Amino acid sequence: MVEPVFNVLFLCTGNSARSILAEALLNNLGKGRFRAFSAGSHPAGQVNPFALALLEKNNFPTGELRSKPWDEFAQTDAPRLDFVITVCDKAAGEVCPVWPGQPVTAHWGVPDPVAMEGGDEAKRHAFVDAMSQLQRRICMFVSLPFETLDRMKLQQAVRDIGKTA
Repeated sequence: MVEPVFNVLFLCTGNSARSILAEALLNNLGKGRFRAFSAGSHPAGQVNPFALALLEKNNFPTGELRSKPWDEFAQTDAPRLDFVITVCDKAAGEVCPVWPGQPVTAHWGVPDPVAMEGGDEAKRHAFVDAMSQLQRRICMFVSLPFETLDRMKLQQAVRDIGKTA
């Protein structure tokens, strides 16, 4: 029996750092069982250079990563979404588009590394912290027993992941 591939959209306001990191992480850690995307309510228009450098340093492909509006995923020709996860508090509080298919939704707030003040070393450290937190949560997510959870239990499990440090 062929396992389903789940489509996951990570949302953040600027879609330049946290949601981009989550997209790259899930596409790698999901081992073909997940197809991750990212978008923003007010996209920055480019991926943050610290995010790109961190991903490249850790051998993640970055060629297809781009900052884009979340409206792309509310169109009729967009991929069917199984999960929509916000990773910043601003995006979680905004009115999102109506996602076709009623995907499971959750909020996994992560401090914004772009907002870090100080020199480059402090900024790099903030990006490593954000990526580490997202990696822990994504590892928990991909380990869920999807085949045995009904929709309500799956919804709760995905939301509970967002409460972990």
